[in-house]
Amino acid sequence: MNTTPKSERLHIAVFGRRNAGKSSIINALTNQSVSLVSDVAGTTTDPVYKSMELLPIGPVLFIDTAGVDDVGELGQMRVKKTYEVLNKTDLALLVVDSSQGMEEYEKDILNRIKEKKIPVVGVVNKADLCEVPESEIQLWEKEWGIKFVKVSALSKRGISDLKRAIVVNAPYEDREMTIVGDLVRDGQIAVLVVPIDKAAPKGRLILPQQQVIRDILDHDAIAVVTKEHELKQTLDSLGRKPALVITDSQAFLKVDADTPKDIPMTSFSILFARYKGDLNQLVAGAKAIEGLKPGDKVLIAEACTHHRQADDIATVKIPRWLRQLVGGDLEFSWASGGDFPEDLEEYKLIVHCGGCMINRREMMYRLSVAAEKGVPIVNYGVLIAYVLGVLDRALDPFPLAKMTFHGLV
Repeated sequence: MNTTPKSERLHIAVFGRRNAGKSSIINALTNQSVSLVSDVAGTTTDPVYKSMELLPIGPVLFIDTAGVDDVGELGQMRVKKTYEVLNKTDLALLVVDSSQGMEEYEKDILNRIKEKKIPVVGVVNKADLCEVPESEIQLWEKEWGIKFVKVSALSKRGISDLKRAIVVNAPYEDREMTIVGDLVRDGQIAVLVVPIDKAAPKGRLILPQQQVIRDILDHDAIAVVTKEHELKQTLDSLGRKPALVITDSQAFLKVDADTPKDIPMTSFSILFARYKGDLNQLVAGAKAIEGLKPGDKVLIAEACTHHRQADDIATVKIPRWLRQLVGGDLEFSWASGGDFPEDLEEYKLIVHCGGCMINRREMMYRLSVAAEKGVPIVNYGVLIAYVLGVLDRALDPFPLAKMTFHGLV
């Protein structure tokens, strides 16, 4: 549980006014001093993240946020960061100071939570200092359509009740999704092609490769891992045809050439395009490349920050490929980490990474923003397959996405 990536954890964010006890709630839930606690309003300035295990849910990530009533120029910037946390929140805890009750700040953030269709649990804190009558809480529940739990973060009264409420209200639909388990049945073989180069972490596989292997094993299938130059030998030695070959995008052409046409082939990045987002939307984004013209603006977005190699995919390879396809220069912008621009209208295309470091909700938020602005979006793996002329084959395991690529839906 401790090594589960943050992107695979249920994201539980805590919202409320300054000094409502948000940090104290997280400390009580985790039984640790995770967040700095003080009587001074505005102690939490930036989101604070804490990974833990919460049974029976499993691995979760608590997010402490700045107060929604923060003031001043810096305060407004902190409030903006708090609102941005909503884009990655799976479950929200709305903390209300029992001595202050539900006022405009709580109502505003609650409306924002509901607009994004995020499950929410109300938390009436500081019950040791001021007891809110049950009749008033019932009125809040009726007016706002959510359940409230009375707690004292100081004495830990009601914390067990709050944990139960979290378990009951946690969304489970996305957690049932599989990366590859629906493509490989019990006892079938999936061959994973994993190039080892200077970009690969020494002694480790990159996160998507690890997760695909685990998903295959979880579904009682067999994972065979090989490098691209040993693929043909590996296939010949198996004795039976694998159900699927999965490759790193950089080895697409080699793997396409060495994999018999009657064996389905795709890539890690395309699998994650489906797992984290909407594969059909991203495939439609690849088709939009055909409409690019010299001078158009393209946004390249990565969900993490990392040391860039000499032939970096985001700053070197993708711009080079797109310029070659367009036959002229393009204007590129880059965004990385948690930054994703809201003003997208100037762009003709968004190229996004595989999203392995963010959760599905945040990736779906980014896709929804692009769709709302009418900007096509494609991810690295889909784009690479398109550029190399193997996207049609790489979509064989996904009939609807293949129809989208051919303009049939």
